[in-house]
Amino acid sequence: MADGFFGRRSQGKGEMAFVDHLEELRWHIIRSLLAVIVFAIIIFIKVQWVFDNIIAGPINPDFISYRAICSLSHKLNLGDQLCLPPVTINMQTTTFGGQFFSSFSIAFIGGLIIAFPYIFWEFWRFVKPALKPKELKGTRFVIFWISFFFFLGSAFGYFILGPFTFNFLATFQVSALNMVQTRPTINDYIDNLTNVIIGCGIAFEMPVLTYALTKIGIITPQFLKRSRKYALVILLVIAAVITPSPDWYSQTIVFLPLYGLYELGVYLSSKVYKEELKKEAEEWS
Repeated sequence: MADGFFGRRSQGKGEMAFVDHLEELRWHIIRSLLAVIVFAIIIFIKVQWVFDNIIAGPINPDFISYRAICSLSHKLNLGDQLCLPPVTINMQTTTFGGQFFSSFSIAFIGGLIIAFPYIFWEFWRFVKPALKPKELKGTRFVIFWISFFFFLGSAFGYFILGPFTFNFLATFQVSALNMVQTRPTINDYIDNLTNVIIGCGIAFEMPVLTYALTKIGIITPQFLKRSRKYALVILLVIAAVITPSPDWYSQTIVFLPLYGLYELGVYLSSKVYKEELKKEAEEWS
């Protein structure tokens, strides 16, 4: 980075002092928090609609994912083998203010997810002046791609992993006599749904991270290929962490796209590596 991160120059204003950097960072954080708060307020105003139609979607028997998976099962001539059995989940709260404070959690988490592109844009505005012109060449559309993979992962967690996870957990019985009923608290459900959505959103950033690390010379495609067997183990662990349920098929549902993203990262790394070698050869010639 040019002159070190905290020794960068800020658009003709000369070298910035450490305190100036902290002040600038503070305003980036404040603007990011304001964006989250604005979206959170909008969600809080419509929290009942948001909960009934979005938050409770993965446990709704008529959820679009249930219908799509069942329709796919019929088209593949598998009958109802892929159809998930409908479940009825009645959540509860153990305190008088439980539902009220859960509304705040829903609003804040929703605001954070929606504001993600803007938050990263603020972060990028803070970091960008420290990069050299050569480093900036490989960062075109960085905000778009990071946001794209985050929302792609979040959608995967919400529409695919969530329904399988909650369906399994709701129908699992520890007693053959059906002596125990699953009646989760609303906070437990929100925490699990948040972990699934945000966990998948972060995990899906793998290709972007691989591209960036190859671009700055930290990793190579040869390293990724040699490390494939170790990556498989790490991805299995990540799948187990992201998935609230211990069943193997929910973890497989997470593992397969993660492995596909790893292979996409290997491809992107190879492409970037060849481009960098070509540029170096041209500079030496």
